[in-house]
Amino acid sequence: MKIALNNIKIAEIVEGYQDKAEEGVRGYGGRLNIRPAYQREFIYKEKQRNEVVHTVRKGFPLNTMYWVVAGDGFELMDGQQRTISICQYIQGDFAVMVDGMPMFFDNLTPEKKQQILDYELSIYVCEGTEGEKLDWFKIINIAGEKLTNQELRNAIYTGPWLADAKKWFSRTGCPARAIGEKYVNGSPIRQDFLEKALEWISGDKIEDYMSRHQHDADAQELWQYFQEVISWVQRVFPTYRKIMKGLDWGRFYNAHRNDSLNAAVLEQRIKELIEDDEVSNQKGIYEYLLTGNEKTLNLRAFDEKTKVKTYEKQQGICPVCNKHYELGDMEADHIVPWRMGGKTVAENCQMLCRLDNRTKGGK
Repeated sequence: MKIALNNIKIAEIVEGYQDKAEEGVRGYGGRLNIRPAYQREFIYKEKQRNEVVHTVRKGFPLNTMYWVVAGDGFELMDGQQRTISICQYIQGDFAVMVDGMPMFFDNLTPEKKQQILDYELSIYVCEGTEGEKLDWFKIINIAGEKLTNQELRNAIYTGPWLADAKKWFSRTGCPARAIGEKYVNGSPIRQDFLEKALEWISGDKIEDYMSRHQHDADAQELWQYFQEVISWVQRVFPTYRKIMKGLDWGRFYNAHRNDSLNAAVLEQRIKELIEDDEVSNQKGIYEYLLTGNEKTLNLRAFDEKTKVKTYEKQQGICPVCNKHYELGDMEADHIVPWRMGGKTVAENCQMLCRLDNRTKGGK
């Protein structure tokens, strides 16, 4: 692998700068692909973006950037945020404070404009195999803002499938966010929506799925699947509640999409469970209604005071096996189970030995 350090003026970088959103961002006379498919979307906030411009104006050094040779041109491997910040300022997208006044690039004096255009960026240019470039990409990002797992996967499986998938899942106003924002945590530009959709469709075997589809012409299968998941959720649970955000809806859809589910009956049970003081984890209500697993509800447990009093009352005798145990070897149990209306009160508490409690019928 060949690596060479180059000093390139900002004037050369901004020449031919174009941001065509989904079609890509290019500069350096069209020869530099500023946003390859594996790169994250622009995520700098206003303060960070402005500081890049201030650094250049003051003549202070910016961190080294990294390009890789790609065909007859280059791909920007590291430094996208800084490069776009500079280009956007020069093309007049925003102003920065200069001598206490907001100034666009065109408001600057000719001397100040030229100082920015003559500023030299330190850029390492890498030429090598795809494997070598990928290894380098991982290494240079260790010191920067930590890449998410999905951003690293994007670097490995770049291609037409990924370019199309990012159109659906990875833009600020992408279609996946428009329909799934209430149900999925995270940010599209940090690849959270893409990762979640892949996790669901692949059964958490994301790398296998991306490897199989890397060279597909598009990501329609993934996009259609995501739409089906969201439509199923909205049909089965039409009343939206904030506790629904971030649940594992794809897993629920995969396992229960063919179940006979009555939305009205489910809604009534949801209301009852929300009002039930025994239910500590309201977010677990939806999984409980689909699976019947009471553990998802995190039902209220007996406090230590109740456990000690009940132990003393029983004189340490397990009522199932009639043997004596130390308090630490016993567990609190509901005499009348929660599903049969039992409450977490002293009158409904019994202390069982671990074996009997964990093998008790219905547990």
